[in-house]
Amino acid sequence: MQYHSTRGGAPVLDFRGATLAGLAKDGGLYVPDHWPELTRDEIAALAGLDYIETAVRVMAPFTAGTLDETALRTLCQAAYGRFAHAAVTPLVQLDANHWLLELFHGPTLAFKDVALQLLGLMFERFLSGGDTHLTVIGATSGDTGSAAIDALAGRAGIDIFMLHPLGRVSEVQRRQMTTVLAPNVHNIAVEGNFDDAQALVKAMFNAPDFAQRFSLGAVNSINWARLMAQIVYYFYAATRLGAPDRAVAFSVPTGNFGDVFAGYVAARMGLPIARLIVATNVNDILHRALARGDYSVGSLTPTAAPSMDIQVSSNFERLLFDLGGRDGAATAAQMAGFEATKAMTLTREQRAGAAALFHSDRVDADDMATAMRWAREACGHVIDPHSAIGLTAARRAGLGDTPVVTLATAHPAKFRDAVEQATGVRPALPPRVGDLFARQERYTTMPATLAAITDYVAAHARSRA
Repeated sequence: MQYHSTRGGAPVLDFRGATLAGLAKDGGLYVPDHWPELTRDEIAALAGLDYIETAVRVMAPFTAGTLDETALRTLCQAAYGRFAHAAVTPLVQLDANHWLLELFHGPTLAFKDVALQLLGLMFERFLSGGDTHLTVIGATSGDTGSAAIDALAGRAGIDIFMLHPLGRVSEVQRRQMTTVLAPNVHNIAVEGNFDDAQALVKAMFNAPDFAQRFSLGAVNSINWARLMAQIVYYFYAATRLGAPDRAVAFSVPTGNFGDVFAGYVAARMGLPIARLIVATNVNDILHRALARGDYSVGSLTPTAAPSMDIQVSSNFERLLFDLGGRDGAATAAQMAGFEATKAMTLTREQRAGAAALFHSDRVDADDMATAMRWAREACGHVIDPHSAIGLTAARRAGLGDTPVVTLATAHPAKFRDAVEQATGVRPALPPRVGDLFARQERYTTMPATLAAITDYVAAHARSRA
């Protein structure tokens, strides 16, 4: 499998190269040169497999030429052996038509673990035996940071610098990052919002001399390997609910569009997905884009679902590229216009292609709290604010008898205050998290300027390429 940039101006890479590169040199995102398709029989056969074997079958076409099935299986066994549930991503039924896909059984209690535990092992494998040192740069609205740090802390040949918006993540999210004191982990609290932090990361990748000097690598969902690992749980859930003989819908709480784009890829691979519901909070750029074709940046409002407080959704570019006929030059021009004006109108072709699969919804704070109460009182399940946004959108999508799976993206204990306010229940942290609130924290507060961040990275990266 070969990988091309969405903007058409970067070298074509194999899976290893695309994984280590993260962002393409032309500022685009890497995508496979084609979408592999699974036959109806191949999809049906997944129903009898455990999560690891499902992962191998689904991901093998994407890693072909770099990792064979034996190597991929070994990596998956190591990655998912740390999860607290034998099913890795278990399904929980709420009522006749609604289900939760619990994605928070990894070490940092969020769906990002599903991809990042595997990505950390891939980084280590691809760097072993050589003299390359990788400097991983990431931005987080809360969960990516802790998952990436857990996956990469102490690994040879890797430094990780994680930027989070100061005061805009929950205390649990912050402490899961800042209490990891491994010498290769560097936490930076940026005086700004997530979009500011994400823009700084992209700017570093787009500075050729800096990116080459420090061999920058990415753990955000701009990295194709991270998104690839998330495709698996769509197949895992759907085949347990009757696919391919029955179509299944998914409701995905999202801000950066990576998790729901993984569902789009699953559909392109042949999984019968009735609908992909894009659930946003009041920071609704994705809802406006899908409902009206208006992809324009508005003011960012802090909410009780901070991982979705995003106005520039990096992975949306991958969808625009695929729906626009995979024309790299056209995508580059479209994105250049957006980056200059912070506004874009989707083309007729892009809107029509999206409408065939996607439905979107905007969920406010009151409806989010109502969903948390309903899950607790009617179903006996305590859910976090992000999952509640997905569940709200799922319940009002009007899909009749179609099974709807809401992706439960985080453990409720990561957002104890919001959950307690809505339900009266203060969820406890699982024992595997340990004495999180007693541990020493370490992070550096910095202004949201490129000069400040690059100077810090240059001073603290342990090795240069």
